[in-house]
Amino acid sequence: MLGFEITDEQHELKALAHKFAEQEIIPRAREYDDKEIFPRDIAQKAFDAGLINFGVPTELGGPGLDILTTCLVAEELNYGCAGITNSIAANDLATLPLLIAASDEQKRRYLGALTKQLSFCAFAITEPGAGSDVASMSTTYRREGDEFILNGTKHFISNGSVADWIVTFATADKRLKHKGISCFVFPSDTPGVTRRRMHGKLGQRAADTAEIFYEDARIPASAMVGREGEGFKYAMGTFDKSRPEIGAIAIGVGQRALDECLKYSKQRSAFGQPIANFQAIQFMLADMAIEIEAMRLLTYKAAWLVDRGESPNVVSSYAKAFSSDACMKITTDAVQIFGGYGYMKEYPVEKLMRDAKLLQIYEGTSQIQRVVIARNLLKE
Repeated sequence: MLGFEITDEQHELKALAHKFAEQEIIPRAREYDDKEIFPRDIAQKAFDAGLINFGVPTELGGPGLDILTTCLVAEELNYGCAGITNSIAANDLATLPLLIAASDEQKRRYLGALTKQLSFCAFAITEPGAGSDVASMSTTYRREGDEFILNGTKHFISNGSVADWIVTFATADKRLKHKGISCFVFPSDTPGVTRRRMHGKLGQRAADTAEIFYEDARIPASAMVGREGEGFKYAMGTFDKSRPEIGAIAIGVGQRALDECLKYSKQRSAFGQPIANFQAIQFMLADMAIEIEAMRLLTYKAAWLVDRGESPNVVSSYAKAFSSDACMKITTDAVQIFGGYGYMKEYPVEKLMRDAKLLQIYEGTSQIQRVVIARNLLKE
């Protein structure tokens, strides 16, 4: 039996998140984007409102939201600004490997800390020479007594320079490819760990994106998450769960672009009438609406499969690839509808287009999603 209704609680959370986006995020989005301001003050308000750390279990003091509910909230927050929301939502990505494989003690120490006061964490897997090809990572670890020693560099890490603790992946032997990778969690102030915020991004400029350097960083053996050599599996399991949330970002950004275009096309006149009267504009608006509705259906299905405990790998890739590409098209068309004004920072759509581009890149590019999908088809 199929159903498309959401619960009263989910309606309330969506309304709360939308109100938060309108009141706290949208008024500050332009300034924070222009100046690359990390939105710690907005994150604090999100913490106070219960709009952060969605996946932390209730027994540890968190909201314990499932992936579908998280997506419903995420689309509303991203309606305000994808960069600011990235800073709020990055914690969810870092918590997923712990939810998948961490010990009870690790969960209490790290996940429990997120609920006591505002703090940040980071998921560190991407490297300068290993983005899509995770199995080729160069960050290494070796064991010395009761410690592991890490060496290497992580790149493009969300919340990397502000994180209080880090989930990172390293290999015992590059020749082993994915079989050599393990997962670790440890405080960011560990000696041998240095971090640097990266500046000059095209979009999502308020989000903290950083390099993390490990130089003989010593961490206790207890920092290993799960079993040795299974880090790649935990990372892929994380992406299966997180990719629907990228779809939710695309929904929020796409819906904002459509709403801005609807308002503008009714106000802007050409040839003696509102441009909304022209079929060329109407068709662009209609296509946006179709694509947003399709994004919702694919994203919600992927999230629903995750929450049912089914293997959603390929459906998560469907949702991530389609939603990212559709959002890029929607925001590009939004700039076109605004014309010359759309190219100016005075109007919101140029920022929406810049923010949308990253959706096609992080957490597996649109091309990598197609590799996953094609392999699944050929395997069948």
